Amino acid sequence: MRDQLTERVIGCAIEVHRFLGPGLLESAYQQCLAYELSARNIPFKIECPVPVDYKEVRLDCGYRIDVLVDNRLILELKAVDEVKGIHYAQLLTYMKLAKVDTGLLINFNVKKLTDGVKRFKC
Repeated sequence: MRDQLTERVIGCAIEVHRFLGPGLLESAYQQCLAYELSARNIPFKIECPVPVDYKEVRLDCGYRIDVLVDNRLILELKAVDEVKGIHYAQLLTYMKLAKVDTGLLINFNVKKLTDGVKRFKC
């Protein structure tokens, strides 16, 4: 079962896709999604750093979450012809590193956005 935040975020993504359609770069969808989240007063951060804790040290390895919503939902945005296993693995790894138990993989390069949304819960 989806929570209210996830439903609201998916609604924002659908609005972006409805307006822009498929075929643009991921960065365009990210900025438009940020606009929609702001318009609905949903707190978020873009390109949020994700450090790697290795033994006794915390390392900045350059990993960035596309969109972190309310510190409890990770959005991994794609604009690809085909979502592959590596894309799922990337989101699951970010969820583990950030200690966030819900994530959405959103591929905007589809005719109908609901076909491009995959939800993960740990």
